[in-house]
Amino acid sequence: MNTGNEDKYWFVFISGSLLLEKTDETYSVPVSDTPPTKVHEWTYIQHLPSIDGKECMAYTINTPSESLINGKYVTVGLRASFKLIPIIFYNMAGKASELLYWDQSTKYCGVCGAPTKRMTNISKKCTHCGKEIWPQVAPAVIVRIRQKDSSGKERILLVHARNFKSNFYGLVAGFVETGESLEETIQREVKEETSLTIKNIKYFGSQSWPYPSGIMIAFTADYDSGELLLQEEELSYGGWFEPDNMPQIPDKASIARRLIDDWIDNLKS
Repeated sequence: MNTGNEDKYWFVFISGSLLLEKTDETYSVPVSDTPPTKVHEWTYIQHLPSIDGKECMAYTINTPSESLINGKYVTVGLRASFKLIPIIFYNMAGKASELLYWDQSTKYCGVCGAPTKRMTNISKKCTHCGKEIWPQVAPAVIVRIRQKDSSGKERILLVHARNFKSNFYGLVAGFVETGESLEETIQREVKEETSLTIKNIKYFGSQSWPYPSGIMIAFTADYDSGELLLQEEELSYGGWFEPDNMPQIPDKASIARRLIDDWIDNLKS
């Protein structure tokens, strides 16, 4: 039985960045029996699933702590933490981020505007009209499109979206709209963004995408017809690429990279 004084993992977000303990060049999620920063009586502490038999807790604060200022801790962006901490902790940090975002976004009922009350770790209820509120995930699709040139060489379509923060190229992606199947979303997004039609759509895999609360569902497809014409509002540039002329591509934190690496590995085998 948990006495409340046992060590716990603490997933703390300060102004949207994850708090990590830094020892030399090693980063880790803080572990202790009490919160690693000052918390107020009104600070909500989110319970998460356990890791290695230890409870996991999460909360958010808006200002740095004294320990952070003194150098015991550092803050990093959630996505950047992928390279610093084990994958099990990165995934848990993503879950924590999503639940904290949900908590902040549902203080009041979307139907009548009355305050909501926490019922469980993942549910709330309106104090006036009784509406039940649960965390919601926004589904998005991403697709790797393959084409063979006149000599039979395979290449894939890579694009640079205007909202990318660096110069890397990724894959066509977009959010699922009401009333669409996943396959219909892929066909629509590809047509809207590139003017191409595709065929042989196949499921590849999925990935939680806590930015802020999504799930990315990945597919592969083959080019069918059309001339590449980029949607200027969404894409700044793009084109067909072979394995030996690849541009900068997404890091390994994303399923986009898994799709690209899978294609390259299959060509080598």
